[in-house]
Amino acid sequence: QLQLVESGGGLVQPGGSLRLSCAASGFTLDSYYIGWFRQAPGKEREGVSCMSSRDGSTYYADSVKGRFTISRDNAENTVTLQMNSLKPEDTGVYYCAAGRRIFVQGMAFVQAMCVITDPDDSWGQGTQVTVSS
Repeated sequence: QLQLVESGGGLVQPGGSLRLSCAASGFTLDSYYIGWFRQAPGKEREGVSCMSSRDGSTYYADSVKGRFTISRDNAENTVTLQMNSLKPEDTGVYYCAAGRRIFVQGMAFVQAMCVITDPDDSWGQGTQVTVSS
């Protein structure tokens, strides 16, 4: 069955770094758009960074540009989010997801993965990231 499992969350001080990993099983990521999302208490889930497994194109939310980097390890069938210069507002539960965007209007497919939900997307259970002094 399709499964995504996140790991690497924890408690860090502002300015610190974390590296989140997402392991996929039951399918290979090379035929999907992949991404990282986060949800803070009382707020809606937002797309942080997404990537096309086919050509490596990426999308980043403005709030994380220059600080976060998404990458994929084809051999391990994993996707990673390197987070640097963390801020308290980065606190939340981080989820990885995989999906296809066949029907997209008005934007690139990789961007659509981050900003348009689809009921067929696969989601992990999430990992908590807390940035606090």
